Amino acid sequence: MASNIEIKAIDRNPSATEKSVTKLCGKPAAILRQRDIFFSCPNGRLKLRIFSSSKAELIFYRRENEAGPKSSYYLISESTDPGSLEKLLAEAYGKTGEVVKTRKLYMHGRTRIHLDDVSGLGRFIELEVVLEENESHERGREEANMLMDKLNIGSDSLIEGAYIDMIGDEPKNQ
Repeated sequence: MASNIEIKAIDRNPSATEKSVTKLCGKPAAILRQRDIFFSCPNGRLKLRIFSSSKAELIFYRRENEAGPKSSYYLISESTDPGSLEKLLAEAYGKTGEVVKTRKLYMHGRTRIHLDDVSGLGRFIELEVVLEENESHERGREEANMLMDKLNIGSDSLIEGAYIDMIGDEPKNQ
């Protein structure tokens, strides 16, 4: 399985964060509108990420719910028929929730930087340091910590779980 080291944090100053990330990456962001539908899964998390009526990704992943840089293992399969796949998965496993967001995607070397505006929850920043096969997770954690310092992401803003875990809770950064 592919792996990365990731963090998720509340973005308390989205304007300043976007300026810092744009400067760091030297390129404008790709804008993605995503609808993530989660399904029951006893071995991790399973979500269908829908981009359009003809483009989606089925994503299975395992990740600890902890605030700091954490290891994530994942598999991704692309689909050109999200509607049919959603119906099949809902019938087979049952839906557990949905997250709708607009994502600004930046790249800094091998690290994906996401500035997320999550419907009903607020603004967040994610870092995903993509690891090479058999690469030490410690190297990825070091890179994530370095980027957290550069982008002023404090430990007090880190989030342990996923957006789906926050649905129904009070917004964290409004």
